[in-house]
Amino acid sequence: MSEERPKINIGYRVGKLTVEERTEQKRGSYSVWRCRCDCGNEILLDTRYLQRGTITDCGCSSVVGPGQRDITGMRFGKLIAEKPVGKDKNGLIWHCKCDCGGEVDAPLRQLNAGYRKSCGCLSRPPLEDLTGLRCHMLTVTGYAGKLDNRAHYWNCQCDCGNTTVVRQDYLKNGKRKSCGCIKETTIYENMKFIEGTSVRTLESVRDKLRSNNTSGYTGVYQTKKTGKWNAQITFQGKVYTLGVFDTRKEAIKARMKGEEMHENFLEWYYSEHPEEKQKKK
Repeated sequence: MSEERPKINIGYRVGKLTVEERTEQKRGSYSVWRCRCDCGNEILLDTRYLQRGTITDCGCSSVVGPGQRDITGMRFGKLIAEKPVGKDKNGLIWHCKCDCGGEVDAPLRQLNAGYRKSCGCLSRPPLEDLTGLRCHMLTVTGYAGKLDNRAHYWNCQCDCGNTTVVRQDYLKNGKRKSCGCIKETTIYENMKFIEGTSVRTLESVRDKLRSNNTSGYTGVYQTKKTGKWNAQITFQGKVYTLGVFDTRKEAIKARMKGEEMHENFLEWYYSEHPEEKQKKK
C-alpha cells in the first residue's frame, strides 16, 4: 500500500520550514506555498516538495560539502545558479534565476546533464501583447497571466456577449474562434431542433439501424432475464414504452405503430420546409 501524502496547509512544518500562505502561482498542477525558515528567510516551494520532505530549509543548511561542485553564478542555458536550497536522494537542488525573469529549483544532475536550460519558457511561446487583437469572434481585452505555469492566457470578449480566457497560442493559430458558442450553435443547427425534437435524429432512426441493436429493428430489444421482447420509442425528449411481448414479431408491430408519431411530425416538417425535403432527395 502506498504511503498517504500529508495535506499541506498554513502552519504545516517540514524541517526548519513553516508554511505561511498559498500563493497564486502554479508549477504544473501543484500549488506554490510561501514558507518561512527558522533562520528568517523565505522560500517558495510547491506541494510535492513539501509532501516529500526533500527540502527542509531555505538553503541555510545546504552548504556545499567537500567534493561537491559549487556552481554559484554559473550559467546553464538561460539559467544562472544562485544557491543550493535542498537535497534529494541524488544530490543538491539549486535555486536558479532565468533570463526571462522566472525562477526554478533544479536538481544539480539535471543542470549538469543539460536537461534543464530554462524555467520552462523555452518550451512555450514567449509573451506577446495581444490586447485589442481580433480573432474570429473573439476580441482580446487583457492579459490573464500564466494560469497553469506553462502558457500565457488572455481575457477575451466574444461577439455573443460572453467572456472567456484563452491560451495565447490558441488565439494565434485559430484553434479557438469563440467562447464555445460556435460549436454549440453548429451542433444545434445541424441537428435541426424543432419544438424540442431533432429532425436529423428522427431521419437517422428511420433510415438507419443503430449498430448496437441486436433485434434487427430500432426500438425493439429482448430482456435477457425474462426473455420478453420490449418495444419503445423516443419523441420530443420523452421515452414511451409501447409494451412487453412474448415474441419479437409482436414487439416490432407495436414499434411500427408507434412510429406514426415520427412520420406525422416529419410530414408536417417537410410541408413547412419543402427545401429540406428536396435536399433529402
